[in-house]
Amino acid sequence: MTVTVVGIGADGWAGLAPPGRDAVLTAEVLIGSARQLDLIPPEATATRLTWPSPLLPALPGLLDAHRDRHLCVLASGDPMCFGIGGTIARLTGPGALRVVPHPSAISLACARLGWAVEDTEVVSVVGRPLDTLHTTIHPGRRLLVLSADGRSPAAVAELLRRRGYAGSALTVLENLAGPTERLTSTTAAEFPSDGGHAPLNVVAVECVAGPEAALLPTVPGLPDDAYAHDGQLTKREIRAITLARLAPVPGQALWDVGAGAGSIAVEWMRAHPACTATAIEADEQRAARLASNAAALGVPSLAVVRGLAPQALAGLAPPDAIFIGGGVTTDGMIDTCWAALRPGGRLVANAVTIESERVVTAARDALGGDLTRIEISRAGAVGGFTAWRPALPVTQWTVRKA
Repeated sequence: MTVTVVGIGADGWAGLAPPGRDAVLTAEVLIGSARQLDLIPPEATATRLTWPSPLLPALPGLLDAHRDRHLCVLASGDPMCFGIGGTIARLTGPGALRVVPHPSAISLACARLGWAVEDTEVVSVVGRPLDTLHTTIHPGRRLLVLSADGRSPAAVAELLRRRGYAGSALTVLENLAGPTERLTSTTAAEFPSDGGHAPLNVVAVECVAGPEAALLPTVPGLPDDAYAHDGQLTKREIRAITLARLAPVPGQALWDVGAGAGSIAVEWMRAHPACTATAIEADEQRAARLASNAAALGVPSLAVVRGLAPQALAGLAPPDAIFIGGGVTTDGMIDTCWAALRPGGRLVANAVTIESERVVTAARDALGGDLTRIEISRAGAVGGFTAWRPALPVTQWTVRKA
């Protein structure tokens, strides 16, 4: 089985290079969106199929049904840049895939704007939550947002206004390289709610922070007030130390057990876009609150499991790191987590009470690792003077599985 994926732009057939035209003209089956198929002239005699909806669940069966025929897939722009090419490669293997790329919307947009591609952050909201943008919004940064449809530009502008970035410059680039190409520029503050933009568009953003903008650093240890919580929150300094011990690595997965406000899971995922996390929380209100925190801080794909650990851990994919923030004294908690942890994985447990400290001390004796006592004091008023007010000390157990 060989699948040829041909990138096509808004310029249609006229913009295809000879290899792309040859692949389309010699195909027996041609698959693409209705818009893309309409760009192909009648002399292409292949059987034409539009993508089913939802696409991803149907894709393996669709490819298999035509495995004995010359199959050509149409994709927008560069198929391997936020496109269908990568998905097909995972299904068929790279040896069964031939790709004929077209200039991507990213390259075309940067060419129009005079932006260097390597200095521009790209975010796709095609099939992804808009809240993913939160991790990329920083003063002075340039972003390209690959829109889901004609409503995406107004949604991007509204998100920027909510974040205190109303002064950011926005340029909507529609139908790039096509006969109806159009660029419109304004600010997030002035952006109309019903812009009436073409479905095929890219939004360019030059981030400008207002005085009320919340500046969220990229390192662990966000301000405590960045989270909605009821007091069940790993505080900022302890959180930063805990994340350093958990050691996020791109592509790895975390369990945040007894997640509370979800701060450990959120900041694990903020460490790199490829990091994933599952937050396990028994309380219904806290579980809902931590999901809201994840969305507001740019990691809406955080998985939330509502249930009491360790029973709620059954059936979850094995993690590369585990943080036990609550319930460490529960029978079977440490044994269950240790058994589930992948080889080479890290387990970190924070203990505040004498009872939980006994448990992690015994676990260290049985499984090894390190114990660290963390004591934080903050300056506070005492009458007309200032004195140190100590927070509850935390005993932290860290262990790596051989």
